[in-house]
Amino acid sequence: MKFFTSFFLLFCINILVRGQVVTYQGTVIDGQTKEPIPGATIRIKGTATGTVTDAQGHFSVTGQQATDSLIISSIGYQERRVASSGKLTIALTPRIEDLQPVVVTASREAQARSEAPMAISRLSSGLLQETKPVNLYEVINKTPGVVMPNLGNEQHMMGIRQPFSTNAYYLYLEDGLPVRPMGIFNHNALIELNSFSISSVEVVKGPVSSLYGPEAVGGAINFLTHRPTAVPVVRVGIMGDSWGYRRAQAGAGGMLTKRLGLFAGASVARQRNSWQAQSDFDKLSLNARAEYAFSNQTRLTGTVAYNQYHSQTGGSVDSLAYYSRQYASTTDFTYRDVLSLRSRLTLEHRWATNSETSLTAFYRDNSLKQNPNYSIRWKSGATTATGEINENAFHSIGLMAQHSQRFSCMDSRLLVGALFDNSPTTYYAYQTELQATLRPDKRSVERYVQVRELPDQFLSRYAATIHNLAAYAQYDFAPLPNLRLSAGVRYDRMAFDYENFLDKTTGTKDYDQLTPKLGLTYDLGRDAGLYANVSRGFSPPGLTAVFRKNPNAVIGQPPFYYNLQSAQFTNLEVGGWASFLGRKVNIDWAVYQMNGTNELLSIRQPDNSTDYQSAGRTLHRGLEYSLTYKPTSQWFFRFGGTNGIHRFVDFALSNQQSDAVQNLANYDMPQAPRWVANTELTYKPSWAKGARVALEWQRIGPWYQNQINTVLYEDRGAFGARGVSVLNLRTGYVYKAFEVYANVLNLTNELYANNATRGNATTDRTTFTPAAPRTVVVGLQYNFTGN
Repeated sequence: MKFFTSFFLLFCINILVRGQVVTYQGTVIDGQTKEPIPGATIRIKGTATGTVTDAQGHFSVTGQQATDSLIISSIGYQERRVASSGKLTIALTPRIEDLQPVVVTASREAQARSEAPMAISRLSSGLLQETKPVNLYEVINKTPGVVMPNLGNEQHMMGIRQPFSTNAYYLYLEDGLPVRPMGIFNHNALIELNSFSISSVEVVKGPVSSLYGPEAVGGAINFLTHRPTAVPVVRVGIMGDSWGYRRAQAGAGGMLTKRLGLFAGASVARQRNSWQAQSDFDKLSLNARAEYAFSNQTRLTGTVAYNQYHSQTGGSVDSLAYYSRQYASTTDFTYRDVLSLRSRLTLEHRWATNSETSLTAFYRDNSLKQNPNYSIRWKSGATTATGEINENAFHSIGLMAQHSQRFSCMDSRLLVGALFDNSPTTYYAYQTELQATLRPDKRSVERYVQVRELPDQFLSRYAATIHNLAAYAQYDFAPLPNLRLSAGVRYDRMAFDYENFLDKTTGTKDYDQLTPKLGLTYDLGRDAGLYANVSRGFSPPGLTAVFRKNPNAVIGQPPFYYNLQSAQFTNLEVGGWASFLGRKVNIDWAVYQMNGTNELLSIRQPDNSTDYQSAGRTLHRGLEYSLTYKPTSQWFFRFGGTNGIHRFVDFALSNQQSDAVQNLANYDMPQAPRWVANTELTYKPSWAKGARVALEWQRIGPWYQNQINTVLYEDRGAFGARGVSVLNLRTGYVYKAFEVYANVLNLTNELYANNATRGNATTDRTTFTPAAPRTVVVGLQYNFTGN
């Protein structure tokens, strides 16, 4: 009897113990974007039991006893505890003051910023939402060491560890893929993006050619698009400014089935009767992204982006118009038309927790047609001039494969990949005949009139098929607990078969390059660390430069720029980060020196034409730094800047004895300010939940306008500072699902130029790209989030 009683008691106890085994399931999402967060950690309170979320943000964890809460954490987000009942959807709040968010651009895979041996900044979804940018330069310029001048109507230049210019030293990526193929760089390429589809932005400073290839010299900017949201989301908004700009935008996403998710967005913008003449524009952007999970290990992602853009181009103005704030255009016929279509299909498969492969097929179709203001050629005193109409079109078909393998030995990881990109392209430029109405001084033009087009007088005309082949590898490992080393190398070969219709020649040109990188990070503990790297970068000349007629060709030289060489750069860099006062204060810094050879430089001629040269040596050296301080939940302060020198080391400008300057050695490069800074103070009052106000100061120091350093742009702005000094005010209020906002750009109505440049000839005069006067932007947005 005692035996049966004991057996019965043990049986009951076993049932009770088994009854305490509990499984918790749910999804972890970004509280701002509602996108799933992969790799988030879930731990059962009071135990060592836990798990991580999969690519869709899902988790399932089983504990041996019931608990009243789960602890959820992820790098870059505030930790959260939630009651563990039912199927959970857990939203984490981004921690904007955190210096160590997860980034993907540094290594093509998600990793902590502290493990990346390079200068990289992440512009979060929260920053984008609060900035409410009309143009992308409003957020890109918040990055320390970056100058993105606004040329109007989303047109732009760029300066990252280089003078700000139109040179092909920057790589623009969308979800890790170049927006354009190598050799067809366009400094206005960000026109072809839909800002409403962007979830976050990552800016890498310095050469990353070892991973991303050519043109990633000054840096790379990766725009990460919205993923399908884990819960139903609808966003609808309108915005406009005091100068005739209007935009309507909408986006919606969610899970259509348990495995299929979709996010789609649209934006329609137009500009009429602005402060600057000849500046009307229209833009339509459509984006969609779908993800299908075959299983927890296999996912298929498809994206499509379509952009249609038309803009009048008023061009720059001379000093008389600029300083009198009379922004009348000298033309009424110049324009820019863009059509772009991009799509990709990516299959990802995780073989095991330490092994993953992806295969991406992509397609691009693009055309840019323009009658550009900058192409007008006029000689001082003449009553006639010439212009041009050109069109560059291409379509691409490509394939990229990548595999990542992690090893337990020294916590190492091997990343290997290959890329094939086939891009047929055509280009033509023909001349137009213009009449010039001169001002009384006979030294400047009041107005140009296009008399006729001359479609049989070609300035350039060619067809080419570009074949880009690349293979890359990167190996990371930790030989010591706090030390991590990274070594990478990439081989690129860009070749193109061409037919030049002007000199009736055919042939093949190729540029190949091996670009290595070596870096390390060292964790000092207590939220501090150091990194260092040495890297190489290169940029081949663009096809539009190669096949442009050389106006200064002499006997024995080809009439085109067939002899242009690839620009080469070597970058040395050290940096670090640290947090103080319980992570209330964060600093980030980097010191770099980049030496360039065969840098492709343009020399402006007296008639406004351009002579290209790829020769000589240049030096780029600087200190980049940022500081954030969040004393309370109400206040947040951000400051970032760079002090840099961009200088010619050896560059033969002329071989004529009559010229005062023959070699530019030790001259500053034009459009290279010595100091750039951006700072912002944000206040979110606890007594007015949902309200915010931020004051931003943009500072760009003086720069030389020409290569021989005879003229500085050093006008005074806000606070009497020389160069560019401008204040921006941003305010907003969120009430339930509605958000209303008002931004005042150029708060104090400063007169300043986004660009000021002149040629080297004594007869040349400065041309200015004026910035907008005080501009008030207002908007309303509705954000619906389902369950």
